[in-house]
Amino acid sequence: QLQLVESGGGMVQAGGSLRLSCAASGRTYSSYAMGWFRQAPGKERESVAAISWVRGNTYYPDSTKGRFTISRDNAKNAVYLLMNSLKPEDTAVYYCAAKEVPLSYFNKTYFHQEEYNYWGQGTQVTVSS
Repeated sequence: QLQLVESGGGMVQAGGSLRLSCAASGRTYSSYAMGWFRQAPGKERESVAAISWVRGNTYYPDSTKGRFTISRDNAKNAVYLLMNSLKPEDTAVYYCAAKEVPLSYFNKTYFHQEEYNYWGQGTQVTVSS
């Protein structure tokens, strides 16, 4: 099993920045594509960023492209999400997720939540106007 723990959430004013971290433990010797998702009250969970196991290939939906940056440090078993120019509509619980992939899929990203095997418990991000 892989355990994921998010940190770095909080309250920020519109236009501000936050950096979320996700620490992995347990079955870290395998290969994982990683993603960040969010869920606002009354809405479905949606992808905000994804990154491949190696090569640093990334994916962003239009809602976060140009404002959010996902990165990872495999040596530290960590994934990060830098969020700039935050808007009130970015308010949500943010989740880190991991998808175990074969080594041949080292450069692939995934943005459907159904594709992910492991989830963290989430961290709240609140953006005030």
